[in-house]
Amino acid sequence: MPVCSHLMNRPETSTVPPHFPVFHVVLLTMNDRPDQERAAQATLLAQKGVELRICVVGNGCVPDIVPAGACTVVLKENVGIPGGRNAGARALAESGRPGDYLFFLDNDATFPADDVLARLVAEADQHPDAAYVQPRLTGPDDATTPRRWVPRLRAGSAARPGVITTMTEGVILVRRNIFDALGGWEARRHEGLDLAYRCWSAGYTGWYAAEIRMHHPVTSPARHRLFYQLAARNRASVRLPQPSRTADPAVPDRLDRHHAGARPPRLRSTRVLRWHAGGLGPPHRAAAPAHELAHRVAADRRRPSTCHLSPGATLPTMRKVPRDGIHSPT
Repeated sequence: MPVCSHLMNRPETSTVPPHFPVFHVVLLTMNDRPDQERAAQATLLAQKGVELRICVVGNGCVPDIVPAGACTVVLKENVGIPGGRNAGARALAESGRPGDYLFFLDNDATFPADDVLARLVAEADQHPDAAYVQPRLTGPDDATTPRRWVPRLRAGSAARPGVITTMTEGVILVRRNIFDALGGWEARRHEGLDLAYRCWSAGYTGWYAAEIRMHHPVTSPARHRLFYQLAARNRASVRLPQPSRTADPAVPDRLDRHHAGARPPRLRSTRVLRWHAGGLGPPHRAAAPAHELAHRVAADRRRPSTCHLSPGATLPTMRKVPRDGIHSPT
């Protein structure tokens, strides 16, 4: 099990008076984005009206860029994003400086204004039931928001705030006491979806503060080697039948109304169905080769629109609905 090779506590990150809300900020790095990382840290340090406690986590490396006053955690191996974030949150908790909120910041995301964190705190105060507050993520142009960045089913209007049941993990505010009570991030599932569901299971909600923006490069998620396998796993995890609530409380009963109308996977062959379900397996499951994925997609398109999963059972047919709506099975 990888461990911290060193934990360095430097002088206080901020000299803001103690009545300001205290933020524990975790940044992960692999030293592969130096320019973007400098920009991210510069806009973070420019935040006003909050007290910052920063931890830079080297995921399998020694961080090259560390702001003055921050602590560092060096992990001997890359333990993944959830594991690295947990290590940073744990180091800040063990530093003896309590925090009101945790903020997880991607090292290529930036704050477009100096009052983003203060405004997120105001949103949290206005919505005390919300365990986490999600700002709107846009491209550097402050306007472009891909649908995948809108943390709800109806993603047509990125500018509409409201209650949400998932999150975008790279720019998220979480109440420190709730994060600790829930045990942090879970690496075996889709981490943002899992943490959001556990917040709901504990009786809290999530809030999307669409008028507060964060910037992030607009890139294709397909650049990651395991993108297609993990996307299938994540979709199947909320759309296939769930375990009993007593065995797995991660999906609370009161979320059923949010997902009851969600469209089931477009699976037209038993082989593809097995592959999608297989995405729910342990994280060490190897991704299917590219030629095998192409074969499965081609087979999926050739087969008829129904698939007999068992004698007399078929996948539901779908009613056409507007692109921005929720698909409901017929």
